[in-house]
This record gives sequence, C-alpha cells and structure tokens, in this order.
Amino acid sequence: MTIYSLPVLRALALHTQQLTIPAGQRPKPTLDHIYQVVEPLGCVQIDTLQMVQRSHYLGMWSRLGCYDPADFDRLIYDPQHRRLFEGWQHAASIIPLVDYCYQMPHQRRLREGPHPWFQNWKEQPGNIELMEIVMERIRQEGALKAADFEYHGPKRGSWWDWKPAKTALEFRYAYGDLMITSRVNFQRVYDLTERVLPAWVDTKEPTLDERNRYWIEQGVRASGICQPSQAGDYCWMKRGNIKPYVEALIREGVFVQIEADLTTQKQVTLIIHKDNLPLLEQCADGAIRPEHTTFLSPFDNLFWVRGRDEQLWGFRNVLEAYKPAPKRTRGYFCLPILHGERLVGRFDPKLERQNNTLRLKSLYLEEGVEPDEELVLSSAAAMRDFLAFHKAKDLVIDRSQPAVFGEKLLKML
Repeated sequence: MTIYSLPVLRALALHTQQLTIPAGQRPKPTLDHIYQVVEPLGCVQIDTLQMVQRSHYLGMWSRLGCYDPADFDRLIYDPQHRRLFEGWQHAASIIPLVDYCYQMPHQRRLREGPHPWFQNWKEQPGNIELMEIVMERIRQEGALKAADFEYHGPKRGSWWDWKPAKTALEFRYAYGDLMITSRVNFQRVYDLTERVLPAWVDTKEPTLDERNRYWIEQGVRASGICQPSQAGDYCWMKRGNIKPYVEALIREGVFVQIEADLTTQKQVTLIIHKDNLPLLEQCADGAIRPEHTTFLSPFDNLFWVRGRDEQLWGFRNVLEAYKPAPKRTRGYFCLPILHGERLVGRFDPKLERQNNTLRLKSLYLEEGVEPDEELVLSSAAAMRDFLAFHKAKDLVIDRSQPAVFGEKLLKML
C-alpha cells in the first residue's frame, strides 16, 4: 500500500488550486484565461474588507500575477462578456454561469421556508407591499441600487440594520427574482433576472440531492485532497449532512481513499476525486512541483477546507479583523505568504491610496523559517508584482520578525 508523503499532498492541493506555476510562466491574463482560472475553482469569495484590493481580486492575482481587475469585472457585469455572476455558494461568491442552475434549489427553499428573521420581517406591516414596489420600480425604471430608494425612517444604529428597501431587494435577490447586474462603488445594482441572465444558461432546476452531490464533488476536485469529514467544507455544507453523500461517492468510485502522512506524523485515510488520480501520481513522481511564491487572501479558496492548513502545512490561517485590537496577535488582515510548497509567513498590509504607498504594519516568518537568499529573492519578486497590481510606488515596513527579513526584502526592491 502506498503511503503518500506530506510534500506530495501539498503539491496536489496547491496544483488543483492553481498555485504551483509562477505567474511569470502563465499565459497573458486575457478574459478567457481569467475565466479558466475561476471555473475549476468553482467560485471565488467576495468580501467587503478593503485594506488592499478586495478579496476576490486578490484571489485572482495570487494565481495570475498582475492583471487588470476591470477584465475580471467584465466577465461578471458586462452583458457582452458575462460568464460569471454573483451568488451564494461557499459564501457570497463569484460563480461561473454554467453552474447557475445549482443556485435554484436554495432559491426555492428560501421562498418556501424563509429564515425566521426574514419571515418576521415579511410579517411587519407594509413589507410585502414593499417587495412588490421595488420589483415594479425596477421593471419600469431599469436597474437600481438600494440608495435609489428614499428612506425617511429612524436612524439605524448597526451596519447590518438595512433600510426596508434594501431588505426587500435582498429578499428578491435571494429568491432569484433579481440578479446583481453591476456594482457602483461596491454597492450592488439590482435588475430583473430575466434581463441579466444570458439566454444560453441552463435553468433546469436540479433536485436538492443532485445539487449537494455536485457541490461536494466539485469541492473535493478543487481542493485536491481532504478527509472524508471535510468533503463539504469547500461549499460550506454542514459536516453532519454530507456523510451519506461521501459514502455513496466512495462506493461508486468517484472518490478514492488513500493513505497519507500529515504534519502530526499521523497516518490517516484521505479522499481524492478520481479525476485527480493522474495528478497525484505526477506529484509523487516529481513531475508537478510547487514553484510559485505569492501572497494569499485570508479568504482564499486554499483555506476553505477547515483545519487542513494545520494538517498539511502546520500553519493556522487566522483573520483577526473582527477581534478587538488588543486581542490581535498578528494583525488586522494578514495575508499568508506561499513559497513553493510551504506557507512561510504572513503580513498585515494597508494600501495608503493618497500617496501610493503600501504599508506592512507587521511582517512575520513562521517559526523555523530562515530568510535565506531564495526566499528573499522570490518574496521580493512577488512583492514587486503586488505593488504594481495596486499601483503603489513605495513599500514601508513598520515591524518585521525577524527584522533581517524586512531589511533584506526592502533592499531587493
């Protein structure tokens, strides 16, 4: 029986996530190539935090190198080029339109049995009528933002406390009646689904079981390797609900069980999608080797399988943005540093847009990682590309641990 080593597992996980090939060796990031990065990932997560570029743009940069985010937007919002859309999968995500039909079971479930919070909102006087009003205005006036609806009610005290029209729009969006046709200053612009969805998109609704099976398969294929209990993490399905699907997919030979060593030196049984078996052997033979150095969003797809960062890399990806400042140990929005097969460090960036400066409030190497020449050279090349992507001219490092890493990095720029 073959027992696969940690470097092989890492290589497979990184390769299926398109993180093994240096950006400089990739084709020019045309619209087709950008789409070809998104499709096998299944989706790319959107997030509102913007210390640097937003997370979905960062995820593409990590795989493409410097590209024009406007091209990514064209694939989402330009009717002439639209092949992606905003929906809900791992979380709020950018998703290929070829997978649109797999949104439909969730839309139906929300219509037939909404969350108690939404049900309570609907029962408040005037809210059902408001849902019809926002739809009629969009029918008559075209695409609209929440800001296009006046609000003269009481002052709202929390970021999640939407004005009524915003809630009505989100209802209709969740139901599938509306889609996001564009964004203005990151504000959603809503339009009728029939006016946004291209005619070629498959709208035959799958069953819930078909949807679940599809997403679990897609997640295991995209993540490369995981434990059976982790098979639903990529699409954010509850672990307690996935067991019968995983067992069936193993019986059918779609998922193949292998034995492997993890960072704990513990031998475990993992699963791999049958489509990835040739890649596994190429990783074992050394034909596929991780040679990419880049920086990853804390929301990157690589981290969607919960706990795998520690199992494969001995690295814990942590987002501390929602912690009080005194409780943060690394920083507000730390980006992990990928170097070859290893996750070697992280930094907490802030783009100072007024003076085109990228500030690293903190820069860390993981315990046992030395700032040798290869790491510094590769990190400097990635940082130059990162600066160009953000149109930043200068880099400032407030704190580096070890200090010599920051010093060498600045000298190489």
